[in-house]
Amino acid sequence: MVFLELLVMLLVILVAAEVFTNALEHLGEKLGISEGVTGSLFAAVGTALPETSVPLLALLAGTQNAATNEEIGVGAILGAPLMLATLSICLMAVSVWKHRGTQGHLRPERTGLMRDLNFFIIAFSFAAIAMFVPHTLIAVRYSLGFCMVLIYFVYVMLTLRASKALVNDGHATEAGGEMFLCKVGLPNNMGVIVVQLLLGLGLLVAGAKGFIGGVEEASHLLGISALLLSLLIIPIATELPEKVNSILWIRKGKDTLAFGNITGAMVFQGTLLPAIGIMLTPWAPSKEVLLAILLTLAAAIWLRYLVAKGGLRVWHLLVNGAIYVTYLLLVLT
Repeated sequence: MVFLELLVMLLVILVAAEVFTNALEHLGEKLGISEGVTGSLFAAVGTALPETSVPLLALLAGTQNAATNEEIGVGAILGAPLMLATLSICLMAVSVWKHRGTQGHLRPERTGLMRDLNFFIIAFSFAAIAMFVPHTLIAVRYSLGFCMVLIYFVYVMLTLRASKALVNDGHATEAGGEMFLCKVGLPNNMGVIVVQLLLGLGLLVAGAKGFIGGVEEASHLLGISALLLSLLIIPIATELPEKVNSILWIRKGKDTLAFGNITGAMVFQGTLLPAIGIMLTPWAPSKEVLLAILLTLAAAIWLRYLVAKGGLRVWHLLVNGAIYVTYLLLVLT
């Protein structure tokens, strides 16, 4: 019964992702903004809501066991960027492997992708440093958390500022087809776009929440700890919207939207959520946690190196998948 529930929730997420991305393309086109803004800000924040809610609920209204709440919170906070920087990036490449080939090129808009990765690497490095700051230095820990929040707001302002120039250079968001609600006779206006966005987002949140419940029940049967549950299993459910949205976009040749959806979510989840973790949890460097941070940074730095080099190919992203497998081997053996 548990596995049937997982399958149903997965189908809900797949349908919701299609509804959400379809409306989002029309919203970006209607507003005349770049694909970078649509992917890195709108899609990234919208689809990040399920995984954002997990650590917040765990820390603020979780179980009666405070230690368990903190383990779930820290695991969910760090598991999301790990999943995005490794497995999600790899799955995008796998989805176009047959069509583009192992040596096939990936062509996201370069400046926006570089900006996303630069901000993520800087902010997540602060998260790593904070783990070695003694708990008695409360002011230092809170200052690091505040800096990470500030980094995200600066990132948003720079991304929005770059939008106009990118649109002029031919990187405007273009809808790939008719909006779904318009197919039943509704007009293509801002009100209908918002309704479809909310419908898609609601289905995403409901599907992810149901999937989390099923995964948690299944994990208890397997005897997995709360920390590993949060680091490995919960992100599989909560990151499904980003994975599916990006796979849909990259298969349509919308590389900028696909990458922006992933890396924009990485910035969001690598700044605001770790800041909360630094201030509300012990944020200590256990083996699982420290490895998660270091390998996430390694995956992000590898991707940034490839983008700076100027030749992003399908096989390059398989390395990110290998990093995720490495993490599994290190923490499960």
